[in-house]
Amino acid sequence: MMRPARISSAQVLVAQTLAAQVLVALLAGAVFGLGLSLSGMLDPARVRGFLDVAGDWDPSLAFVLGGAVTVAFAAMALRRRLRRPAFDAAFHLPATTPIDQRLILGSAIFGVGWGMAGLCPGPALAALSLGLAPVVLFVAAMLAGMVIHDRFAARQPGGSRS
Repeated sequence: MMRPARISSAQVLVAQTLAAQVLVALLAGAVFGLGLSLSGMLDPARVRGFLDVAGDWDPSLAFVLGGAVTVAFAAMALRRRLRRPAFDAAFHLPATTPIDQRLILGSAIFGVGWGMAGLCPGPALAALSLGLAPVVLFVAAMLAGMVIHDRFAARQPGGSRS
């Protein structure tokens, strides 16, 4: 008869930390999705109205963006004071922040896509809960683009290291 393997206290701690990370990520994602829903960011027509500064502009989402920037600013200020995050050994931040042609081109493509579809990745994932065919198509195209990037563009010289 085989004895069950003993689990060390270090293994228990790792498992508890991983469980805490997953729980916090799920909670943060739920709060983020709820906020996107309450703010109207899941409605592509409303987003397009916000982006149409030369036409019938809807400024209401400026308050959402202002609130997001305020929260992010406070979080970054807090991060500078912390040695490490609550459920990890270290912060995982990029080593450098170059503004190069790839970043500018990617930002432009993102902005054009956001303006055309009225969705960006976060709200699109949250809008999946609505079951709308255009949202499902957008998310499928987004995932396909990510796979294509990872398979081809990231392997090219000068490709991203993400």
